[in-house]
Amino acid sequence: MGVGPFEDELGSITNEVQQQYEASPEAKLARLKYSSLETTKVIERDLSSFPEEQKLKALERYKLISLIAKEINGGWTPKNLNPLIDKHIDTLSIPKPSDRTVKRWYKAFCESNGDIKSLIDSHHLKGNRQSRVDNDEPYFIKAVERFLDAVRPSYAAAYTVYKDLIEIENSTIVSGKIAQVSYEAFKNRIKKLPPYTVALKRHGKYYADKLFNYYESVKKPTRILERVEIDHTPLDLILLDDELLVPLGRAYLTLLVDVFSGCIIGFHLGFKAPSYVAVSKAIIHSVKSKNYTDELPIELFNQWVCHGKIENLVVDNGAEFWSDSLDQACTEAGINIIYNKVRKPWLKPFVERKFGELIQGMVGWVPGKTFSNILEKEDYDPQKDAVMRFSVFVEELHRWIIDVHNASADSRNTRIPNYHWQKSEEVLPPPALSEDDEKKFRVIMGVIHKGALTSKGIKFKHLMYDNVPLEHYRKQYPQSKESKIKMIKIDPDDLSRIFVFLEEIEGYIEVPCKYDPLGYTKKLSLCEHTRIIKVHHDFIKGQVNALSLAKARQALHDRIKQEHENLRQMSLPQRSKKAKNAKKMAALAGVDSDNPKSMTADYPTDVIEDKKEATPVDDLQSLWNKRKALRRGDK
Repeated sequence: MGVGPFEDELGSITNEVQQQYEASPEAKLARLKYSSLETTKVIERDLSSFPEEQKLKALERYKLISLIAKEINGGWTPKNLNPLIDKHIDTLSIPKPSDRTVKRWYKAFCESNGDIKSLIDSHHLKGNRQSRVDNDEPYFIKAVERFLDAVRPSYAAAYTVYKDLIEIENSTIVSGKIAQVSYEAFKNRIKKLPPYTVALKRHGKYYADKLFNYYESVKKPTRILERVEIDHTPLDLILLDDELLVPLGRAYLTLLVDVFSGCIIGFHLGFKAPSYVAVSKAIIHSVKSKNYTDELPIELFNQWVCHGKIENLVVDNGAEFWSDSLDQACTEAGINIIYNKVRKPWLKPFVERKFGELIQGMVGWVPGKTFSNILEKEDYDPQKDAVMRFSVFVEELHRWIIDVHNASADSRNTRIPNYHWQKSEEVLPPPALSEDDEKKFRVIMGVIHKGALTSKGIKFKHLMYDNVPLEHYRKQYPQSKESKIKMIKIDPDDLSRIFVFLEEIEGYIEVPCKYDPLGYTKKLSLCEHTRIIKVHHDFIKGQVNALSLAKARQALHDRIKQEHENLRQMSLPQRSKKAKNAKKMAALAGVDSDNPKSMTADYPTDVIEDKKEATPVDDLQSLWNKRKALRRGDK
């Protein structure tokens, strides 16, 4: 369709949108950085840009006129051309042309200064170039305005508006009624609208920019750990508790990826929403040596070679990455934080890609997959079908990272992560951490809290921490009301000890938990301890005692396990038989808190197991008579 009134009126639709965009800072920056399409130098198309059939046909025509030009004697007349055409046509793959057609080819070739493209058929110039309906533009414009709306109506809805407007207008016209185009023609006309304008009006600026804007490339690093990306994702997977085998829900995975080698260098997996705790634990895991993998109860064929100090850590704009604790810890550890631009995930593509590879390579085929889209679930019950325990998943995650991901070539066969890591390490090894350095790094990345130093030690979350060095410190250095408040750092995954900063000695000392006879705090996470305290408060409503808390937790856990084992040993038919009429039997037997006995203590259960003895008064009286007789017999 050629340029006409429609295009002029169409410009009025998008004019306001274009003016708003052109006035925005993003557009001004784009104009400074990139030249527009109108001012860009366009290189003329070549022969290979045409369809293969047309290209081969042009080459054959070129061969024919070349052979004739070499042998022709005189002008390009029918008398001279026909014998030469008959002579050479059998060697070519095109039908025999007439002498007039060959002469026309030769003329076009000469006038184009020997350009073979002049021998191409001009099929793209064929067809009707004018609109068959030319009096419907105002109504089409209004339908397009309805289509370019944030509610995103369909093509069919916009076409209905178009038809209705014309029907109403035609009802007032006696002759020369307005013609309508078909639905397909209407849709094709809408598809010729500027795509950026359509996306901008229907989806918003972020979506439109994401579809059509130029994506800046990331500067490639030259060595390992020069640029590391970190991010979180909730796994579409329901995992089970190791002992109770109850569904725990979806875990959050924090992943760190080295951009140079492509290696996954560390991770953290937990059920608490992304926070500084998850970030710090993942960074600690990435930096430390991975020798612990030799003790895993699975066979691994490779070593996890990734460790060392990170130079630049690329993060997004989540709240957990903007915390003062992370900024302070990374500054002290010598890690430079690079904040990714807002809503531009393509500037941090490597870790995003690893999440996709993990889902395709491992999570996707584990039973218990939750599916992000609820419509994909159908009859799948993840809590019923979840079969993998949390610890097993952690072990297999290690296997996938070490023996699959880091040891495999990428999809383009350009690099193997482990190989690139080792080659870079040979040339310029990153700073490694000794055992003391690793402990220091753990302290640096620990979560900061405040605690008052008393004669009994330091109390944190109802747990008391004290030891002999802290006792000697209290005896040697007097404390004021202000100086008693000490800065402490904790490991959120292990509350068995804290690190207390002492100003007088200008350093931290490690202080273990004081009340821990049952090993309550061993590998106890802060999240788990907080939940236990809440339950303890709800039931006891008083001062929390750490020792009773430890005993209660241990006893509760043991009793649940024992009951679980007893029920597991009992077959389903037995349980079903005993459960029948159980509530009525317990009521008749007088089972209550004052008499916590079994309901079979007074009389056999088969006395009232008959289904038919249900509602009639006579049958109920007979049951009471039997019960009295049994009691008299016992006496």
